[in-house]
Amino acid sequence: MTVHTGAAAGDAAAVPELRVEDVRLRFGGVVALDGPSFSIAPGTIVGLIGPNGAGKTTLFNCISRLYQPDSGRITFGDTDLLELPADGIAAAGIARTFQNIGLFPTMTVVENVLSGAYSRTRAGFLRTALGSPAVRREERHERDEAWALLEAMNLAHVGLEPAGNLPYGTLKRVELARALMQRPKLLMLDEPANGLIHEEVLELAETVRDLRDERGFSVLLVEHHMAMVMSISDRIVVLNFGRKITEGDPAEVAAHPEVVEAYLGGAA
Repeated sequence: MTVHTGAAAGDAAAVPELRVEDVRLRFGGVVALDGPSFSIAPGTIVGLIGPNGAGKTTLFNCISRLYQPDSGRITFGDTDLLELPADGIAAAGIARTFQNIGLFPTMTVVENVLSGAYSRTRAGFLRTALGSPAVRREERHERDEAWALLEAMNLAHVGLEPAGNLPYGTLKRVELARALMQRPKLLMLDEPANGLIHEEVLELAETVRDLRDERGFSVLLVEHHMAMVMSISDRIVVLNFGRKITEGDPAEVAAHPEVVEAYLGGAA
């Protein structure tokens, strides 16, 4: 797999560090986040794991600005993410996928992928309608990049198919390609293996790792499929009841007694 339209691995210094500091959030009387702190070094993959209800998706949504925490700080390099509106996250260099696929079923695969470029292109609706030469050149460049991504992810053969005609596992990869069209510096993946069979999970894990190696972006991965998390994460952060219980490399985390208890229960 080779796509040279984004940041190369050697450009990792241009990728900011994500810092999450003492983030707290309540929903009424329920403590959703109880002060977790961690960082994502440039170009690394960090897995965020924990039992159901641990606060993973809530924290994910705070970083991507769907939720506003009650207190704490979330920064991406020099940018205070909590000062940005939700629609400013893409411009800051952050792209995300969702647990539930949000593709446009009547649009073709390549059109869905192209929609990921809109946040960073100069052409607005009016300029696109006017069809200036600059806009047409930009559109050709974006379309070439979309097809290159589809080739790299073994999706070119379905590029002209309506997304609604395709199986779930293929759509997961299309959604990943759409996020990559934003040329992110941080890629946030929310349960990307949800609903995939074992072989598809292994293929997706390899794709994510290869793309990270080639493009140099960082990854925040929320995932229940432990084989995927353990195989591609440089570091793993574990939440339970909204607080961080440990952080470390996969081997350290897998052996941590609080992690074993959180997943298997005290008796185990």
